[in-house]
Amino acid sequence: MTAPGRRGLEEAERIELTVDAVAPGGHCVARVDGQVVFVRHALPGERVVAEVTELHRGFARADAVEVLVASPDRVEPPCPYATPGRCGGCDLQHVAAAAQLDWKATVVREQLTRLGGLTDQQVDALDVRVEALPGGPLGWRSRVRYAVDGAGRAGLLKHRSHEVVPVDRCLIAHPVIQELPVLAPSGARWPDADAVETVASTGGDVSVTAVAAAVPTPVSGPERVREVAAGRDWALPASGFWQVHPAAADTLVDAVLDLLDPRPGETAWDLYGGAGLFAAALAGRVGGARISLVESAEQGVAAARENLADLPAVEVVAARVERALARRRVTGPVDLVVLDPPRSGAGASVVRDIVAAEPRAVAYVACDPAAFARDVRTFTGQGWRLAALRGFDLFPMTQHVELVGLFLPPS
Repeated sequence: MTAPGRRGLEEAERIELTVDAVAPGGHCVARVDGQVVFVRHALPGERVVAEVTELHRGFARADAVEVLVASPDRVEPPCPYATPGRCGGCDLQHVAAAAQLDWKATVVREQLTRLGGLTDQQVDALDVRVEALPGGPLGWRSRVRYAVDGAGRAGLLKHRSHEVVPVDRCLIAHPVIQELPVLAPSGARWPDADAVETVASTGGDVSVTAVAAAVPTPVSGPERVREVAAGRDWALPASGFWQVHPAAADTLVDAVLDLLDPRPGETAWDLYGGAGLFAAALAGRVGGARISLVESAEQGVAAARENLADLPAVEVVAARVERALARRRVTGPVDLVVLDPPRSGAGASVVRDIVAAEPRAVAYVACDPAAFARDVRTFTGQGWRLAALRGFDLFPMTQHVELVGLFLPPS
């Protein structure tokens, strides 16, 4: 173990340190001789022995391998693979359930001030909280992609690594997925596959697909699955995008409708619309008013056109959002906008084009607090304000959090 006062760190060495605040990425910050160390498997206030896993210019990464003084929020991880050097899928299994929600809310607040440019008073006024979804922190993941190692065994990846950790069970997987004969203890081997994708849909379908060189091959169950959300049935390929928590789709729809409060006759844009979840929900509120859904993924466009065929007022535009706005593939006037971008966020040009269209309100669904905060800065720079923000724990036991924000124009 590194001696007190020694300067510089080396990979794989162990050092005793006191853990400071949580940070984005599922770790906490510590400092050793002025050097920043991002520590996983730790909690604020703990005294731990940490093993250095990576060295970078200006910072290091480490895993807490021994806890000398534990936080009252520490619990025993329910999964034996959620430990240093093993599966990297769950970041927070060592954190009590209520403290996980506080952890994520803290990260959101920090990003809004550091990247979003909001003052502490503005963030306090938002009363940022993260709400748990029904079902508890285990057994929720309805879509699990297992990687396959050189011996043909299915497993999960180590943190920040392509190394596959063979597992006998994933405890956050849906109970039906846990019982599938996919993992090594069942005798299953996948010598010709790079990955195995499993689905347990909200409509009751169970599907297994082997993937080799990005080409999916059905193994068992239907190639198309049924999902149930927003009072409708949805049909989509087993490999298509859908929220992985069974309660997520309805939770997000309810939040968007609550914040936007759509009125009969209002027009809307559903940007990055996917299969059309938000467009369908809006259509139920605005009557026959025009709704434009923009999606670039071929699979998503096909799913939207199929699933929204009974809603003639919804136009599905196959295009990248920034291109659709810049080239006026969608045009105003528009009253409401739902913005559900990928993890990288919408970006400044998209935000500026939305602002230029002068909608009454924008609901922004975000899966990354940092990207969301950068777009907050662009909105506020245009004179708009973040009027409300709700957080949801769509991914228990992990660092990830989903946000739904309401942006309003200057009064």
